[in-house]
Amino acid sequence: MNPVNLFAISALVNGIVSITFGLLVISKNWRDRMNQIFFLMTVFLAIWSFSYWQWQLATSYDTALLWVKLLSIGSLFIPIFFYNWVIKLINEESLLNRVVLWSCYITSFCILFFVNSNLYISGLENKSFFQFWPSSGVVYDIYFCYIYFGLILYTVYILFRTYFITKDRDKKGQLLYIIISCVLGFGGVITDFPLWWDINIPPYGNFLAAVFPLLLGYSILKYKLFNVRAIVSEILVFFISIVLLIEAILSVSVLEAVVKFSVFIIVSIFGYILIRSVYREISQREKIEKLATDLQKANDRLLELDRQKSEFVSFATHQLRAPLTAMKGYASLILEGDLGAISDQLRQAISRIFESSKTLANIVDDYLNLTRIELGTMKYAFDTVDLKTVVEDVIGELGPNIKKDGLEFTFKAEDMGDQWDWRVTADRDKLKQVIANLVDNSIKYTLQGWVHVTLSFDRPKHKFLFRVEDNGIGIASETLPLLFNKFSRAGNANKTNIKGTGLGLFVAKQIIDSHHGAIYATSPGEGKGSTFTVELEPFAKA
Repeated sequence: MNPVNLFAISALVNGIVSITFGLLVISKNWRDRMNQIFFLMTVFLAIWSFSYWQWQLATSYDTALLWVKLLSIGSLFIPIFFYNWVIKLINEESLLNRVVLWSCYITSFCILFFVNSNLYISGLENKSFFQFWPSSGVVYDIYFCYIYFGLILYTVYILFRTYFITKDRDKKGQLLYIIISCVLGFGGVITDFPLWWDINIPPYGNFLAAVFPLLLGYSILKYKLFNVRAIVSEILVFFISIVLLIEAILSVSVLEAVVKFSVFIIVSIFGYILIRSVYREISQREKIEKLATDLQKANDRLLELDRQKSEFVSFATHQLRAPLTAMKGYASLILEGDLGAISDQLRQAISRIFESSKTLANIVDDYLNLTRIELGTMKYAFDTVDLKTVVEDVIGELGPNIKKDGLEFTFKAEDMGDQWDWRVTADRDKLKQVIANLVDNSIKYTLQGWVHVTLSFDRPKHKFLFRVEDNGIGIASETLPLLFNKFSRAGNANKTNIKGTGLGLFVAKQIIDSHHGAIYATSPGEGKGSTFTVELEPFAKA
């Protein structure tokens, strides 16, 4: 192939690529200043490319000179718009950079007055394998030294400086592609200039000119300066439409032209619909991402408020605990006669104070345990504990309540023989708290009847079972799954015992979970009693 034709084809490809990216960018948001500058740069790049293409195909001196003048106008503004775009992209619009920019604009407009004179292009001559190659005038020398060589060199310096300063990896990647595109694109085109001054170096670097818009466009796509999916869709539709339009124009008959123009119109319409749907999807995705971000921020804020609430409750309950302990202690001393004899009427009043302070102390303990669980500060002192002894201690302490309520109360522990004893690894105080809570609840919610406590060994599961069974108010089936949730209470429980906080079973479950055990409840229904079971692993063989 004739080398001249190769240069012509490369210039045509370069022009198509340039104007395509320019149109896609400006169509996204034509009001954006950066998009406008990028579009103008690609327009002048396309003017230079298409003029270069026609210049190489020209067969007469006057035609070739016309296209050389047009490509000179295009090449005059490409470096300026590129520099303008770069300083806006990296936010380097300092006073010095603005002075450089406007001095280049003013110089370029002054040079335009000399485009038709011999001071810019002194003439066309046969150089190397080109029939019509221009020779430079003094004004063209000014353009090359100041605008093309000087401005591009300064732009590359700014890009390198920003590249080494920035810490953003995506920004570094984008700048690297822009630097490469600049060096290859403008560095390749610089091989066009030696022949202007009769230096016999063919402009083979001109083939790299197409690299400039390609790499620049790739940096825009890869690092999301413009939307990737939208641009890919638009490129696809644009090229298909262009191919179909060219096919229609080159038709050899009217029927063929009508068919191909119809296909072009249909494809263009559906392409437009496709692009619109992509933009709608992008818009919806951006809205969803924004909502997700806002939701995450709100969730983080709620978690922080919840933590602050837990800390406040912990502080407040700690402050309440000391005076309550004092009230219970002094009330107990008075009731036991350690501070002297009291009347029956006063004893009754002090008994109520004692019971109320004990109830309030239990509530405070529940809230303290809750905040410790929520803040992750619940501490356990695990040791080897005899489960049967713990249960017997709890029953002994609750004895007065059992007698007062007149319930039939039994405790039975399975005979383990000499193979096993009742040892478990547990925090004695917290395990005692769970057992006391379950037994005390059965007593409270059984108005009359019986409460049976049992200890047994489930050999298939290899677990100790502690059970509290009663014929009390029972639990509705819809309440059972919620029973161990925070602040959860059965409706009939609220009627029977209004002093409960709904935290006892929640805390009990957290404690048993920390012991690697299980706790659950069963009930045939309201008014039919209930059974609470705790499963714990045995410590070891006796």
